[in-house]
Amino acid sequence: MSQKPTAIDTFIARKAEIDTMLARLQALSDEHFNVAPEKVTWGHVGDLGHYAELLKQITDAAFHEGEYAE
Repeated sequence: MSQKPTAIDTFIARKAEIDTMLARLQALSDEHFNVAPEKVTWGHVGDLGHYAELLKQITDAAFHEGEYAE
């Protein structure tokens, strides 16, 4: 019989998932989201705007800001 994972085990695993995603996003940002400056279009601007909106939802929730403000 396998043992149920503990809250701390699951917390650490989820944190590792987030750390991996953040590292990938940082690397992509460091490479200008794989778009050469002379190739930037309004579509790329829209993509970054969408990413920023999603990240704002996360940071607002994490820092209790915006609609999550107490």
